[in-house]
Amino acid sequence: MHDKTQVLKSLTEIYGPSGEEEKVREFIKNEVKKFVDDIKIDAMGNLITLKKGNGKKKIMLAAHMDEIGLCCTYIDEKGFLRFTTVGGVTPITCLSGRVIFSNGKIGTIGEEKREDIKEPLKLNKMYIDIGAKDKKEAEDMVSIGDTAAFLREFTSLGKRLIAKAFDDRVGCVVLIQVIKELKRCDNDIYFVFTVQEEVGTRGAQPSAYRIAPDIGIAVDVTSTGDTPQGIHMAVELGKGTAIKVKDRGMITHPKVRGTLIEVARKYNIPYQLEVLETGATDGRVIQMAREGVMAGAVSIPCRYIHSPSEMVDIEDVENSVKLLVKAISSF
Repeated sequence: MHDKTQVLKSLTEIYGPSGEEEKVREFIKNEVKKFVDDIKIDAMGNLITLKKGNGKKKIMLAAHMDEIGLCCTYIDEKGFLRFTTVGGVTPITCLSGRVIFSNGKIGTIGEEKREDIKEPLKLNKMYIDIGAKDKKEAEDMVSIGDTAAFLREFTSLGKRLIAKAFDDRVGCVVLIQVIKELKRCDNDIYFVFTVQEEVGTRGAQPSAYRIAPDIGIAVDVTSTGDTPQGIHMAVELGKGTAIKVKDRGMITHPKVRGTLIEVARKYNIPYQLEVLETGATDGRVIQMAREGVMAGAVSIPCRYIHSPSEMVDIEDVENSVKLLVKAISSF
């Protein structure tokens, strides 16, 4: 199996909802420690690594380690768990899905009977069944406040890959590979693996404040417009890395966008321009750090975002790596 694909498999299958990224962080740390000059973990849990150059500029690349999940809010007398969401979870992606808690306890998601089948699914009518016979047995397995992640194995369809948590473990893999392939340059490059992006880009803000970069680039997934009756968006799977123009949280700095496009054209790297009408990335808070940062984003096209079966194309991953490796020394 290709090295990047193996790392993708390992990373996407690790448990790591927002606020519980420890296992993901340890895996990434072990992957990159031989290739960087400095590693720090800040108070929030961000993994900040540095590949030193000659100090010309400080460039920050950020990808988030966390994934969406669920959090237990109540256990009824029969041992069924009510829950709230951690990040952008929708009812349609939950029903009959399996989840796993940090202690390894597995459950499936059910719903109360609907009087009318046409009635919309509602999260407050759903519950997690962990196989407990009553409240006491359930409380021996799971506590109020415990977080669960979706349980779904990685699957390769050739160039197309399916897994939970490609958002944004695929961005983490892109950064890992850039770290391994990047040769020394004049710029100091900070590779930051952030926490709690799914609940409000919380990790990127203090890390950007700490680093005070000259250039900031978020690496995350983006939606596609290539599925039947899908959204009207000029991004497709397999057509190249996506250079962000704007999203709901930021407008890419013209110099950052222009440099990325220029580098892609110079080295014949397939790329697409991304205008994302919903959602945002760590780039939003990086851009607003301190007195402001020239910021942008490189995105990996991804179908079925925020579901247990997200899909990416390995060539888009590889082209994202190529673009960043070449672009880093061009700023």
